[in-house]
Amino acid sequence: MSIPEILIVGAGLSGATIAREYAEQGIRVLVIDKRDHIGGNVYDYIDKETGIRMSKYGAHLFHTNDAEVWAYVQRFGSWARWDHRVVADVSGKYLPIPVNINTVNGLFNENIQTSAEMNRWLEEERAGFNIGDWAPKHSEDVALKRVGWRLYNTLFKPYTIKQWAKQPVELEPSVLERIPVRNDFDDRYFSDRFQGLPVDGYTNIVHNMLDHPNITVKLDTDWLSITDKTWKELVFTGPIDVYFKDKGLPALEYRSIQFEIQRHKCDGYLQPNSVVNYPSPEIIYTRCVEYKHFLHQKSAWTVLVREKTCAEGEPYYPVPTQNNRDIYNMYANLAEKETGVHFVGRLASYKYFNMDQAIRNSLDYFKKVLLPRVALLKMADVKMVVTEIEEEPWDKMD
Repeated sequence: MSIPEILIVGAGLSGATIAREYAEQGIRVLVIDKRDHIGGNVYDYIDKETGIRMSKYGAHLFHTNDAEVWAYVQRFGSWARWDHRVVADVSGKYLPIPVNINTVNGLFNENIQTSAEMNRWLEEERAGFNIGDWAPKHSEDVALKRVGWRLYNTLFKPYTIKQWAKQPVELEPSVLERIPVRNDFDDRYFSDRFQGLPVDGYTNIVHNMLDHPNITVKLDTDWLSITDKTWKELVFTGPIDVYFKDKGLPALEYRSIQFEIQRHKCDGYLQPNSVVNYPSPEIIYTRCVEYKHFLHQKSAWTVLVREKTCAEGEPYYPVPTQNNRDIYNMYANLAEKETGVHFVGRLASYKYFNMDQAIRNSLDYFKKVLLPRVALLKMADVKMVVTEIEEEPWDKMD
């Protein structure tokens, strides 16, 4: 293979976006990933037993108000409109999430019919918490300011504790700021202008992003195993504390997910919805996903995937506490001193990104920081010696 000028660690959305942008500028890129597949956490596949497309690391729903990002992902595959909906199982009742009029009516035996009535109900519930412009200090403040004690104790608090293994008062406001509260009957989980699912799956989208003559992908390759570091620039999308693991700093906290998969002979569905959340502390699972719902797949089977968050395993979610923020800032200070190394993406930035935000962040970083360096790369007459890399099939779509 040609000598790579750029090494990108991670073949997820962030790494694939950066790789594609470099490649289209005529720069040779090597992308490595410790997993045996591309796509990072958006990796999906067709289940051999049922023929149902599933996501290995939990359901992913694309939504954005960013027209440029939406146009960007359209380049790499066909998309179908999909307005995602979620319900919560509360004592056997399936109620819409985020909270809307039907949620309140079902929980508290109300008969709210208009947005004006819903606004009045919310005002009464959060009386004493929505006075002035005081800034919430943590996620409990956010919830109380939005919905008051009853909804908070019924839906927000118990689910948050299961998801993060922390009290909401320990979590930064950003955790519950992400959850909207509606004053109408809109039961969509997202209200973004653009919402959809890739017709042939996310893996196919990432495959097409990486399908360029200037991009080489090497799977089953852990960053920690790399010893011949002879590239010109490095883009690191993995956990920032892994990169600096020898610096003696405290480890950052992450939440992972355990998946319990059950296949059932069933022409239809076993759940009323693709995703059912379980806020009750008596149920150990946070949610259950029935993938057959997505794009109305046809099969004589269905698959239920129950999820339970945990502290050990693959890092999915940075844990947004002040202590972790302080630790991350130590790593960020080290990152600023690195030469020719760029930290991009959710884990490298220790920040939660939706899929569109991950792509936007990568596009912006490339344009502002990496693109000005491309001319220097093309001009540089640097001879490198790299370890020969075996060519191997990497487009694992099953």
